[in-house]
Amino acid sequence: MALDTDTRLNSLGFAKPPAETRVVVAMSGGVDSSVVAAKLAEEGYDVVGVTLQLYDHGAALAKKGACCAGIDIHDARRVAEEMGFPHYVLDYENIFKDAVIDEFADSYLAGATPVPCIRCNERVKFKDLLETARDLEADCMATGHYIQRKTGANGPELHSAADANRDQSYFLFSTTPEQLDYLRFPLGHLPSKDATRELAAKYGLAVADKPDSQDICFVPNGNYASVIEKLRPGAAEPGEIVHADGRVLGTHDGVIHYTIGQRRGLGIGGLSEPLYVVKLDVDAKQVVVGPKEMLATRIVPVREINWLGDAPFDSRPEWHVSVKVRSTRPPREAIIRPTSPTTANVELLTPEEGVSPGQACVFYETGGSRILGGGWIWKG
Repeated sequence: MALDTDTRLNSLGFAKPPAETRVVVAMSGGVDSSVVAAKLAEEGYDVVGVTLQLYDHGAALAKKGACCAGIDIHDARRVAEEMGFPHYVLDYENIFKDAVIDEFADSYLAGATPVPCIRCNERVKFKDLLETARDLEADCMATGHYIQRKTGANGPELHSAADANRDQSYFLFSTTPEQLDYLRFPLGHLPSKDATRELAAKYGLAVADKPDSQDICFVPNGNYASVIEKLRPGAAEPGEIVHADGRVLGTHDGVIHYTIGQRRGLGIGGLSEPLYVVKLDVDAKQVVVGPKEMLATRIVPVREINWLGDAPFDSRPEWHVSVKVRSTRPPREAIIRPTSPTTANVELLTPEEGVSPGQACVFYETGGSRILGGGWIWKG
């Protein structure tokens, strides 16, 4: 009896030939998403490339000739032409401003240290763009993120990338189970970024040597304060630099120029002990400084939790996991104590310095690669 080969799954997990599987690829114009699109096109999938126009650099920076966004769109379009699949540019500027930029400005002014890339994934790419992919009757949507989607006993699971140096799980913790069902991450298993660039060269892509973007896309030179000033005029009002014990040590030219944990550039020399920014009081226009031990935090209040574990989040009094409180730090062991289905207090077994409201707290399986969700750090 002949074996029924039609039930075999293709590389994207569907029981049909690649040519009958439509995949929308979110193309930023960078090497990662370009390789994903080229790879899937070469494998014979029905690829549709989509690039989002999120902001106009010229307007954001109030100067001419700063439109990196235009170059990225051009690069994405060229890859689509070379590989022979359709490519669309969608104007998401208003959505992006409402869902990402405005909140970034407001939370920064409230003394938080926001991570707009997470909000963009959550509110724009994996929400509106994902709906667009469904409207285009795509079977799934693929991105160039370095993260892995694996099929577990209870459905798809989110796992760290094979290359720990490229892992983007911190920025994708708010991906819901429903979104995860629809998303694919073809680069997550690669051993290194070099492997991605080798694939780009193999497909003959002009972006093979394009440098990685380093900054938040709408803050292209890393100067947050200048962007905030344009978005919120008057935000850079001067005030006092105050020691935690109440002494006035100096003045500053705007709370927006400081971040929690900062030591350099405070402009208050001649002190016997090194001082760090321990609090930003926006209402009083004060930058509060103190000794390093004041930065150590053990209990972290977290809200807006997206839980990706198998059992309901509040079905247990506590979860023993590992957490990241900054994208650049390794996961550290912690205990999560749910206070509702979407809020919790996280106890760090080893206190961490510079835990800042506005950053994410992402939950990992201790000793494993699975991401169990995460939430947003707030003042409590």
